[in-house]
Amino acid sequence: MENPGFLNPADKLVLIVDDDESVRDLLEFVIKKEGFRIEKAVDGEDALNKARHSSPDLILLDLMLPKFGGFEILRELQSDETANIPIIIITGRYIDRSTSEMIRQEPNVKDFFEKPVKPQLIAALLHKILKTQPPIKRG
Repeated sequence: MENPGFLNPADKLVLIVDDDESVRDLLEFVIKKEGFRIEKAVDGEDALNKARHSSPDLILLDLMLPKFGGFEILRELQSDETANIPIIIITGRYIDRSTSEMIRQEPNVKDFFEKPVKPQLIAALLHKILKTQPPIKRG
């Protein structure tokens, strides 16, 4: 039975942007297990192209990327048709409190995680932001 008020994760597309293949694979596994569709990008240029062409419902964005850093991409995504896509920042680098506060002030940033990411936190946050419900686990 469908829960009224919740959307189906299969109707939602999540764009994973990370240059580290092991991180991309982990995120892909977690996100697919939760029922979402995914698209992946390995660098900033790829991320911007995919964000504009596939109109994801949410973007998981690593800050340390080849070809444009995460900050530049964040700024780019705030312009034009991608301005309303929620973004979760993922970073492998320690970020001091003032920088983290600055990032959180960005209009499209919903949250951010430091690596290593905790799959259950990412999953819960995706469902919360996208107003979806996890698939029923049948044992």
